[in-house]
Amino acid sequence: MKTKEQRLAAFAEIDIYPVISSEFCAGRDPLFVLEQIAEGGAKIVQLREKNKNRAELVPLACEFRRICDRCGMLLIINDLVDVARESGADGVHLGQGDLPLGAARNAAPEMIFGISTHSTEEALKAQSDGADYVNIGPIFNTQTKSLTMAALGVGIIVAIAPMIHIPFTVMGGIKSGHIPELLSAGAHKIAMVTEITANENIAGKVRNLRKIMH
Repeated sequence: MKTKEQRLAAFAEIDIYPVISSEFCAGRDPLFVLEQIAEGGAKIVQLREKNKNRAELVPLACEFRRICDRCGMLLIINDLVDVARESGADGVHLGQGDLPLGAARNAAPEMIFGISTHSTEEALKAQSDGADYVNIGPIFNTQTKSLTMAALGVGIIVAIAPMIHIPFTVMGGIKSGHIPELLSAGAHKIAMVTEITANENIAGKVRNLRKIMH
């Protein structure tokens, strides 16, 4: 099992950050989608399942762990610290309404923790609270998350980047054509859902996205 330091070092090197939810896989098995993402060269994946019970999610997370181990990928579980611990995941991604960071870290001190943030204030608070990384979004309009706020726009990246001293990812409605603008604004770790998971050629899409980023 990786140490926290090894996990943080691996996270520092990621570029594209695919997020897999069964309902956004175009009817395909999420394990197939993960295999294709791994073939494309991604170094991390987040499993985000809002509509599965624990009995369904734990075996799926364990299979994700097996594939991620084989392919040298970090595995992040959305929300559920207990599922992350049982599956041996590398970390947990917490939303604003999830388990507080302090309690989550006490339960799994060896894991890395990311926090979803939707404003400069939330991002800075997550940083001061000790998050290992923050996600900023939605940058553009998105259909994959039920959010009440409007898209933040690329300008928030320009504003936040100088103030954030931990890694940050951006997310929300991001397509291939947005990447040059996001890179120019200061974002270097880009999270995507349907642009990857609903694509007909997932491995090819991931390869192309990583090529654009580099």
